[in-house]
Amino acid sequence: MTLDGDTTYQRREIEAWQAGLDSLHARIAPRFRRTEVRQRAKRYLLGLLARVERKNGWQLAEQLGEVGPQGVQRLLNAAQWDADGVRDDLQAYVVEHLGDADGVLIVDETGFLKKGTKSVGVQRQYSGTAGRRENCQIGVFLGYASPKGRTFLDRGLYLPAVWANDAERRQEAGVPEEVAFATKPELAQQLLERALGSGVPARWVTADELYGNDPALRRWLETAGYAYVLAVSCNHPVWQAGQQERADALVSALPSEAWATLSCGTGSQGERLYDWCCVQLPYEQASSMVQWLLVRRSLSDRAERAYFRVCGPVETALEEMVRVAGLRWAIEESFEDAKGLVGLDQYEVRKWQAWYRHITLALLAHAYLEVTRRSANAVKKGDLPRLSP
Repeated sequence: MTLDGDTTYQRREIEAWQAGLDSLHARIAPRFRRTEVRQRAKRYLLGLLARVERKNGWQLAEQLGEVGPQGVQRLLNAAQWDADGVRDDLQAYVVEHLGDADGVLIVDETGFLKKGTKSVGVQRQYSGTAGRRENCQIGVFLGYASPKGRTFLDRGLYLPAVWANDAERRQEAGVPEEVAFATKPELAQQLLERALGSGVPARWVTADELYGNDPALRRWLETAGYAYVLAVSCNHPVWQAGQQERADALVSALPSEAWATLSCGTGSQGERLYDWCCVQLPYEQASSMVQWLLVRRSLSDRAERAYFRVCGPVETALEEMVRVAGLRWAIEESFEDAKGLVGLDQYEVRKWQAWYRHITLALLAHAYLEVTRRSANAVKKGDLPRLSP
């Protein structure tokens, strides 16, 4: 391609990106009552997508050509608009562009390090992001992964019991009266109910030990008929041969031929190969559904193992369980992208409504990046014509 050809291609790409963002903004525009707020939301999205070092009030304002952060703060704190409606638009956008019958819903939480005691939900608590106890907020998120891409669908702020039971702090932070204390698995169920209730196409649900060890969440999924692959702890109790055993004890008695080496996906260093095995469990299920204990073993250290409860169609193959278990890492990659590219964790707000507003717009920006990137890659490969996101 000549230099002029390169320039023309780049110009068309930029035009397509702009058209895609215009289309996405038009989708959410009815959620904003006033034209001024509607346009500021679009500029906010542009700021989140821009190459700004920190996506906080001052730097976003500078990127938007404003003299101070007051306009940005007003959009998040006081303007009239519906963040949950934008969340619904986000889900519809993701389904339209990335939805697939083989989609997987992924639950995980992430921490937002904060100073002080005023930010809603903040306290000293364990953060997987930091790998230790820190003064932070915790958000529970619902991710989506399909053969077409990966991004987020929903979000929920974890409100610790000490906050939920403190009327003065709740009022100061603007926590709605109807919001009660909910555990992280209970928040996860709320997110899943919304997504599955709105028709998001998904064949499986997956999550880490915090959610897999919760019997109420597993029972809800089973009763609703949703298949899952949920990580559990090594001492997780399961029934076998009429008695309860720890997951690790049950697996220790398996013969060597019970294991198979399989890839659970491609990582930064190539195929992620492990030894895997599964044991069917004697739990009564709805017709055509069966439960298993799935185990992953390191090839280099056989003592290094991970355990999963699986509930799925009776014909489910070991390779399919492994595929779903491996997809849980897609949400970790999405967190990394969302924090590094669209400022998911770079907000400077303290109140309930403002947190949800920033997070929702950041998730929308992340979804736009994923859809645009996938579309551009497909065009380069000649797989499909350019489509405006």
